[in-house]
Amino acid sequence: MEQYAGWIVLAIVALFALIVLAKAIRIIPQANAGIVERLGRYHRTLTPGLALVIPFIDRVRPLIDLREQVVSFPPQPVITADNLVVSIDSVIYFQVTDPKSATYEIANYIQAIEQLTVTTLRNVAGGMDLERTLTSREDINLGLRGVLDEATGKWGIRVNRVELKGIDPPASVQQAMEIQMRAEREKRATILTAEGVRQSAILTAEGAKQSAILKAEGDARAAIVRAEGEASAVQTVFEAIHRADPDPKLLAYQYLQALPQIANGPSNKMWILPAELTGAIAQLGQAFRNTTDPS
Repeated sequence: MEQYAGWIVLAIVALFALIVLAKAIRIIPQANAGIVERLGRYHRTLTPGLALVIPFIDRVRPLIDLREQVVSFPPQPVITADNLVVSIDSVIYFQVTDPKSATYEIANYIQAIEQLTVTTLRNVAGGMDLERTLTSREDINLGLRGVLDEATGKWGIRVNRVELKGIDPPASVQQAMEIQMRAEREKRATILTAEGVRQSAILTAEGAKQSAILKAEGDARAAIVRAEGEASAVQTVFEAIHRADPDPKLLAYQYLQALPQIANGPSNKMWILPAELTGAIAQLGQAFRNTTDPS
């Protein structure tokens, strides 16, 4: 019996040693930190890797995640400067930089960031009207980040980014905005149609103008060519007559041959014969008489 009692005591001591060893050795994962409290007071911060603590004297608090965290808050009602209620949905990207401050300076830093975001959002967006609130997301983000980063710095937290997922105005305002947008689209369509008609009319007029100019230039060039041809013909005839040196009899004969063509015009009612031509005709008649009279 004494031997069995010794084995039992030895087993209890071994189990106790294993428990003490298990409590003394702590493995901290990467991107985590552990706060060690000795007899209820802060002692040190455990970094990733293997760490030794004193069992029953040191207590390791729940590990703190050092990675960047994303927290999405539910939509919050915000009253704008023109007394309209909009619902704003925000997302916060933050990271714990000082585990000690995040543990002892604030009880629940996620809840504190949420409440601080809500109040800051109401202050920033409350100074803007609805139109500016809908179009100034970047300004709201910068305002939120500046206030949050300043307030959370003493908590050992750094706010990296603040994003607004959505800004929803009231239903009546949305309907009015849709009507306004539809009217703007119709207005732009009408303006574009009128501009197209105007450009078409301008192009048509320019085409007609160019066509008229080209036609006038063609007619002028044709008239010039015809005038040059007629002048050349007259010059040729004049040179031929000058070289032939015809006598008055031949001229009178040619004139008599041209008389029927001259009389053929519908507007020719009266002819005027030059005195030189009547003399030439008389000489022509005298020549014919001389040829017919053998004596």
